Amino acid sequence: MARINANYQKLPGSYLFSEIARRVAAFHEEHPGANIIRLGIGDVTQPLPRACIEAMHKAVDEMAEKETFRGYGPEQGYAFLREAILQHNYTSRGIALSADEIFVSDGSKSDCGNIQEIFSVDNRIAIADPVYPVYLDTNVMAGRTGSLGSNGRFSGVTYLPCTDENDFAPMLPKERVDMIYLCSPNNPTGTTLSREELAKWVAYARENASVILFDAAYAAYITEEDVPRSIYEIEGAKDVAIEFRSFSKTAGFTGTRCGYTVVPKTVAGRGAEGETVPLHGLWNRRHTTKFNGTPYIVQRGAAAIYTEEGQRQVRETIAYYMENARLIREGLQKVGLTAYGGVNAPYIWLKTPTPSWDFFDRLLGEAHVVGTPGAGFGPCGENYFRLTSFGDREQTKEAMERICRCF
Repeated sequence: MARINANYQKLPGSYLFSEIARRVAAFHEEHPGANIIRLGIGDVTQPLPRACIEAMHKAVDEMAEKETFRGYGPEQGYAFLREAILQHNYTSRGIALSADEIFVSDGSKSDCGNIQEIFSVDNRIAIADPVYPVYLDTNVMAGRTGSLGSNGRFSGVTYLPCTDENDFAPMLPKERVDMIYLCSPNNPTGTTLSREELAKWVAYARENASVILFDAAYAAYITEEDVPRSIYEIEGAKDVAIEFRSFSKTAGFTGTRCGYTVVPKTVAGRGAEGETVPLHGLWNRRHTTKFNGTPYIVQRGAAAIYTEEGQRQVRETIAYYMENARLIREGLQKVGLTAYGGVNAPYIWLKTPTPSWDFFDRLLGEAHVVGTPGAGFGPCGENYFRLTSFGDREQTKEAMERICRCF
């Protein structure tokens, strides 16, 4: 009998959103007439920008003609998309990168999970607490985290508490760590890291020869001008940071699947003999070996968001979701619940009067509204709760009326 990867057995229970789906399904079976409003999983509800649809229709037509048909494309992504990403998100902001440092993929979730493969299993990781579960779970699967303690934390992980007491900004670790996961705008708290905070982390990584794995999937939602959109806005970051971006929430590609990762050629790790090894080549090797490339049709759709019309349409959709965020945040505050986020991110992080899973059950049972328990994002997420602004406007208003009646 084949032996399994026993690290999978270290994972506590099911994946967070699978457990939510299970509880909602059980409730729906018991209450088939209930009108459930879902503000839990961060999935978009508005259609793709028209510019993307038109570009993909054109690309489909190209696939129907021998002269314009496309087979396997470059695993790293077509030049037309990589160049558009470079110009719009980096060059225009004064960041000097090259297109071949950008790797197009099927989404930042995949890349955030897969990036750990190019690092040794004896590296020590640091993650914010609470945090997006993929960072931790994929390292557990790899065998990098040690055992799970009774306190809900793994022995081989350095946790960086993020609560209202420190304005949800993780403190520098007291011990040296090798891999640092940062997310700004943050999922789940909806808060951001300032330029000064990011500069501290870049300085720490440079001093300790660490690598920052920076998730900027929600950068397009930043409204305040002084908040960095990319970690590469910080001097020295190109020597120590890998950045993940996504079209999922930016342009509604959650079902279409497209994202990208930036691996500067100046970021390096240490080899078996102590030699310096650039991470760019390692990621390129992993990417080309295990990934056949994002479909041409999807990449044409993604590139369309960088047209003048595409940018206008994307801004409209983001504004729609951010108005939902305002309605949720202000609605919660009116009934005396403390809420954070919702200014530079589509998530609202609220303090709960009871344990977060109890709050989940109450909200589902009394208001028929689904959110995400903070405890599912880490021990410091207990007594917090996440709501997303990705819903329909009328449903969002209805959800807030129901929640307000509960309190």
